[in-house]
Amino acid sequence: MFESALIARWTAPAVLAVAALVAPAAQAQAVTADAKIQALSTEVLDTLKADKAIQAGDVGKINALVDAKVMPHVNFQRMTASAVGRAWRTATPEQQQRLQAEFKTLLVRTYAGALSQVKDQTIKLKPQRGGADDTEVVVRTEIKGKGEPIQLDYRLEKAGTDWKIYDVNVLGVWLVDQYRNSFATEINANGIDGLIKSLADKNAKAATGGKA
Repeated sequence: MFESALIARWTAPAVLAVAALVAPAAQAQAVTADAKIQALSTEVLDTLKADKAIQAGDVGKINALVDAKVMPHVNFQRMTASAVGRAWRTATPEQQQRLQAEFKTLLVRTYAGALSQVKDQTIKLKPQRGGADDTEVVVRTEIKGKGEPIQLDYRLEKAGTDWKIYDVNVLGVWLVDQYRNSFATEINANGIDGLIKSLADKNAKAATGGKA
């Protein structure tokens, strides 16, 4: 299954993706995109390494952490629309809401599946390209740990004084592109409702301990 393949692909890299998506509630002042990635990655990695329940694989706590701390800081409508592709424009508002809900559940599970893998990873930012007035940027980073450094990049958009992440590149593959290909196959075969049903079935099966 496509999300199972992503979970397998995202072990240590996914943890750093989660780190970059978490924002402290008190953050109000304007920050640069790369400064946000650096600060948030460091903060959440320290928290995860110190949390014995997460280290022990407490699935409920991991899911709650991702849902509460990660997803509010993603432009989730844009991410879902990009993953669904052209069919998003012809979907009804109800279908769009259901797609977002099921896609969010899928992503929570994908991220949560990697959180317990946090050990000794650190993150290093590469020089950022673009100008100070850009409203969309790519922040490029490397994961430092055992073995060769791993490329991990983020697409962010300016949202007031903050930045929202709307895509992540792990090991040369952008997350939205990965899902877009799988979603397109399902939509071509069974339409938007077929995609919604497929996601709902996988999420329900995973929630009861089955393999998605």
